[in-house]
Amino acid sequence: MAGIGVDKAGDLADRAGGGGILRLENLDTDLRPPNVALERTRLAIEDDRSNSYLPFLGQARLRDVAAAHVARISGIAYSGSRNVIVSAGGLSGILNVLLAVVAAGDEVVLTDPTYVGLINRVVLAGGVPKLTPLVVEEREWRLDRDALRAAVTEKTRALLLMSPSMPSGACLDREDWELVAEIAVRHDLWVIYDAAMERILFDGRTVIHPAGFARLAERTITVGAASKELRMIGWRVGWIVAPETLMPDLELVSMANVVTPVGIAQEAVAAALELGDREVAIAVAEWQRRRDTLLEELRGLPVVRPAGGWSLLIDGTPLGLTGAQMAERLFRRAGIAATPMGGWGRVNGSQFLRMVFSNESVERLRGIGERVKAALQG
Repeated sequence: MAGIGVDKAGDLADRAGGGGILRLENLDTDLRPPNVALERTRLAIEDDRSNSYLPFLGQARLRDVAAAHVARISGIAYSGSRNVIVSAGGLSGILNVLLAVVAAGDEVVLTDPTYVGLINRVVLAGGVPKLTPLVVEEREWRLDRDALRAAVTEKTRALLLMSPSMPSGACLDREDWELVAEIAVRHDLWVIYDAAMERILFDGRTVIHPAGFARLAERTITVGAASKELRMIGWRVGWIVAPETLMPDLELVSMANVVTPVGIAQEAVAAALELGDREVAIAVAEWQRRRDTLLEELRGLPVVRPAGGWSLLIDGTPLGLTGAQMAERLFRRAGIAATPMGGWGRVNGSQFLRMVFSNESVERLRGIGERVKAALQG
């Protein structure tokens, strides 16, 4: 398995210390969680019911709220008791799903680039990652539909898709999801939908949930998380929403893997999730301001514009540099921490550098363009 690189970049920045370093390497945000989440967490610390192994599959209220949340977005009815399991974060949920549906040697199709942590979890589950490259059109990422069709073989078990995708910020449009539905039904595949950032969309885009497409509800597994949209990274709470037929396997895997999700965090997540889209939209508007600022600052550089998410990618190929070389120059010459994408893709991998814009204010991002351009020259 490939290392994620974020840890090394973060360690360098931590050791350097000081507020002068721009922290664009780690998927954090300085935007606070909803106030109600902080209040409910404080109350839960004193509540003995939150200091328990039980219930193993998550507190009933959060399961109900997660079911209602996914039902509202997808248009498909879900029940907290019959369709939802609470996980210890979104990625823990992804691993549990893979362990439940993937046998040794099964192929799982992902986009390229994609978060190496997703690729690694496919490997941990005994699967074989099959990366299908995104393409750049008009300086934005697009799904290569022909490549997606060609990626599916008789060994394929699932499509693991995220929209907007990390690290690219690529968003699948309605025609993309229609193709996913066609492929999944024809080849009898699971669609594992990583919904961690589904509402972090820019430029007026709206959420498109795969379960709402014809014949996909019965084969779509949604894995959501509080970390990104709700800014509750340290709470480590996610949710799996799946067809009832799969629940017995998911229950066994979930209890065997992490045993139980974080007790003192679940009521806070339920309360935050109930706030709906307006609260998330306020945060998204600020992240879009930061994206726009960074895009303007980096004008003239080979940057691919993200349609959503928390990060963007710079292509080092026209500059004659790898992502690792760009990261080293930016840190040493400009005091900017960013992460090279080695291992994050086969076609779209080591030539790219990721910059996270969710954790630095517009004021701190202003002027970064001159620092970047000077550092990457010569």
